[in-house]
Amino acid sequence: METTIEGLLLFDLDVRGDNRGWFKENWQREKMTAAGLPDFGPVQNNISFNATTGTTRGIHAEPWDKWVSVATGRIFGAWVDLREGEGFGRVFTAEIGPDRAIFVPRGVGNAFQVLEDNTAYTYLVNDHWSPDASYSFLNLADETVAIDWPISLESAELSEKDRNHPRLADVTPVPPRKILVVGANGQLGRALRSAYEVRSHVEFATREDLDLTADLSGARRWRDYGAIINAGAYTAVDGAETDRAAAWAANATGVAALARVAASNGITLVHVSSDYVFDGSASSYSEDDAVSPVGVYGQSKAAGDIAAATAPRHYIVRTSWVIGEGNNFVSTMASLASRGVDPSVVDDQVGRLTFTSEIARGIRHLLETGAPYGTYNLTGSGAPRSWFEIARRVFELTGHDPSRVSAVSTAEYFAGKTGIAPRPANSVLALDKIQATGFVPADADESLVDYLRQ
Repeated sequence: METTIEGLLLFDLDVRGDNRGWFKENWQREKMTAAGLPDFGPVQNNISFNATTGTTRGIHAEPWDKWVSVATGRIFGAWVDLREGEGFGRVFTAEIGPDRAIFVPRGVGNAFQVLEDNTAYTYLVNDHWSPDASYSFLNLADETVAIDWPISLESAELSEKDRNHPRLADVTPVPPRKILVVGANGQLGRALRSAYEVRSHVEFATREDLDLTADLSGARRWRDYGAIINAGAYTAVDGAETDRAAAWAANATGVAALARVAASNGITLVHVSSDYVFDGSASSYSEDDAVSPVGVYGQSKAAGDIAAATAPRHYIVRTSWVIGEGNNFVSTMASLASRGVDPSVVDDQVGRLTFTSEIARGIRHLLETGAPYGTYNLTGSGAPRSWFEIARRVFELTGHDPSRVSAVSTAEYFAGKTGIAPRPANSVLALDKIQATGFVPADADESLVDYLRQ
């Protein structure tokens, strides 16, 4: 049952008794996740035994999730939302006995008052206690939240520490779990910096800040993180043909290291993939199509996808023809146009442009809406075009004659050149799946117009 506090969920438990006593399944992962309980991954079980009626504990907001229940006796539970946001200060109360349990999300203050002698209060948590963890506390007698305790606090048994917790006006709200952006200086990394520029819980790491070839287990207090966005990659498609070790290290081995951290700490891993995992022989590709890379770059990216999928909570964002800040096809064509150079551009590779600002927007959408985990295609929308057609469009939009651009086949363009990676002839990715989550991909041509205008 949902409550007045977002994410705070009350459950009725099936208690079966006879003349010998009773039995219940206090926590059963498969049944309870099917009933709507988050798969929160408990790592510790604690029991608080309370000998006398009136014992009162709280209000504590720890940086982990809890599954609270009672083994014997009965409590009056009170929960106060101490997280940043519009729900801050919201209250929910309920009596909890052996036939009830409640899921308390991270940052929601938890308190209880014992209603029967010899009450055993139990709770599962999904992190171990740490001296480095940050906590928030609220005074049990705070006038703002005005909890109606069944037994007056003057008569109740409280610790001195609980009596002296701050009032709501002085409580530091619990921030969201952190987001770590890896590869923060690349094209996508810079777009993510812009997308998250006012979010204090988002951290950005460059290759120098976080070495993915090292043991990452102690690199951060990972339980404080809700998501890792892997925006780093080896993107030199031709270079990968000879620099195989570097391509595989960045695109596969490093992803596997992040996936291990994510899996061990309940973190959502966002990994950015590529149209190069396909050979380009189909007219378009859905998320369910089997990968079929033909070059080293594509092979390393496909291996990275497989590694990322080992994290139970993952989004693999597959994109194509990425355009962002810095050198790229569009900026090159605009520069050639302005300098009077008439280029030859391949006309037998078809796809859609995807701007890094659009990828960043899509990643935020997936994380903030809690879309089902899995692989999502994310490109610009609209009619697919060849590189030749896009080049002509760039010339047109920058006030130059598009007929200055001539068409050439891929084979002709690369004739006589060595170390060239194969390119997919068709990079069109179907967008139905991400659209079903409520995300509307921007039209690629409209984004191109905006990009050149800026």
